[in-house]
Amino acid sequence: MSSRSTPRPSIPATVEDWERAIPGLLTRDIRLLVPLDHSNPADPRTIEVYARVVATPDGTRRPFLLFLQGGPGCEAPRPTVSDPGCPGWLARALEDYQLVLLDQRGTGLSSPVSEPVGSPADQAEYLTHLRADEIVEDCEDLRRHLGVERWAVLGQSFGGFTMLRYLSVHSESMSAGYFTGGLSAVGRHADEVYRTTYATMATKSEQYYARFPGDRDRIRELLELAADGGVSTPNGDLVSPSRVRSLGHLLGASGGAGQLHYLLEREPSSRAFRYDLAEMLPFGGRNALYAVIHESSYADGCTTAWSAARTLPESFEQDPTLLTGEHLLPGWFDEDSSLRPWKETAEIVADHPWPTLYDADALAASQVPCAAAVYFNDAYVPLQFSMETAALIPGMHPWVTSQYEHNGSNASGGAVLDRLITLARGEIAR
Repeated sequence: MSSRSTPRPSIPATVEDWERAIPGLLTRDIRLLVPLDHSNPADPRTIEVYARVVATPDGTRRPFLLFLQGGPGCEAPRPTVSDPGCPGWLARALEDYQLVLLDQRGTGLSSPVSEPVGSPADQAEYLTHLRADEIVEDCEDLRRHLGVERWAVLGQSFGGFTMLRYLSVHSESMSAGYFTGGLSAVGRHADEVYRTTYATMATKSEQYYARFPGDRDRIRELLELAADGGVSTPNGDLVSPSRVRSLGHLLGASGGAGQLHYLLEREPSSRAFRYDLAEMLPFGGRNALYAVIHESSYADGCTTAWSAARTLPESFEQDPTLLTGEHLLPGWFDEDSSLRPWKETAEIVADHPWPTLYDADALAASQVPCAAAVYFNDAYVPLQFSMETAALIPGMHPWVTSQYEHNGSNASGGAVLDRLITLARGEIAR
C-alpha cells in the first residue's frame, strides 16, 4: 500500500472480532479512517490507522494499555508468547492489561510510506503530518473508537516522546504513563541533544576499546579500507568511513558490543561480513522514515538543518576511531541506494520549521501518575535532559539505572515494566 492509497473501511471492534491464531493469546484488529491533518478540517485527505488489541483468554475485560513504539518510522511489534516471547515485556503487560499495539501513521499497516509519491515537495509536506502531534490525535480517535474513558500508555524511546506530547495536550485521557528509554528534552534545540549524545558516544567508544583492545586497530583498518572503496554491502553499495563509524549505534543496546566485536573478526570481503554489515547499519530502506524524519523527533520548535552533521565535534574529526550513534549524515542518501529515492525529500524536511511539541505549563499541571526508566549510560536520550523533563511533571517517578542500555525494557524480560508499574502505583518509592 502506498502512502496515498485508499484505506479500507473500519472494522468494528466487537467481542466477535477476537482471534486465536497466536497460541496463548487473543487478538483483534482495528482499522480507522482518520484525517491526515487533524488541525485543518478543510483538508479532505484521510489515512488508515491500524492497531492490534492483544489479551490473554482471561484478560479481555482488563483495562487498556496503549503501546507507542520507538523510532520514528517503525511499526509496533508483532506479538508472540513463545520461541521467544515478543516483545520481551508482553507477558508482564498482559498480567494487568489488554494491550493495544498501534502502528503509528506511515508504518506497518497504517497507510505505510514505502516509496516516494509525487514531487519531493509534495512528499515532504505529507511527511510533516507523521510526527508525534498527529500520532497523539490518532490515539485519541482510537481511544474513542474503543469506548475507553482513560487508558494507560507505555512508550519506548520515540514512543515516550510521543507520550510526552500526549501529556501536554490530552492528559485527561491517560490513567498512567510508563516511559522506557528516557524522556525527550523540552524547549531545547536539537543541536544540544546531538552535542550531548556525541559526548556519550566518545565515552562508549573508549569503554568498548578497553573491553576489546584489538578492535581499535580493526576499526582503523576498516576505515582505511572504506576510504579506498573496499567496503560494500551485498547489493554493491560502497560503505563510506562515516557509515562504518555509525556501527557505534550498536553500543547503545544490550549485547551490541558483542555484535560489533564478532563482526570485526570477519574478513571484510567475505559474504558473511557484507551481509552482517548491511543488517547492522542503523539507517536503511526497510524503514526509510526512520532516516528521513529522524531529526524531527528532537525538534521542539526548531529547524534541524542536518543537526547531527553540523554538530560533529572536533574530537571526532581528529580521531576517526570514535564511533557515532544515532547520528544521520546527509551524504548517506547518495551512498545508500535504498535511501537515494528519498534524497530530495529529506533535504526539504531538514529545512522545515517544526512547531513546538511540548507545553511545560501543561506538563506541570498534569495529574497523571507516571514512571520513567532513565538509563544512566543511554546513547540516544541524554540523562541530563531526561531528568530536566522529569522534574517538570509532578506525578513522575524517575528510575535511573545503569543496569540496562536503551533497549532495557525488552532486554529485561518485563522487569523494567514491572518496576515502572509499581512505581506509578506508589507501591515502591524508587
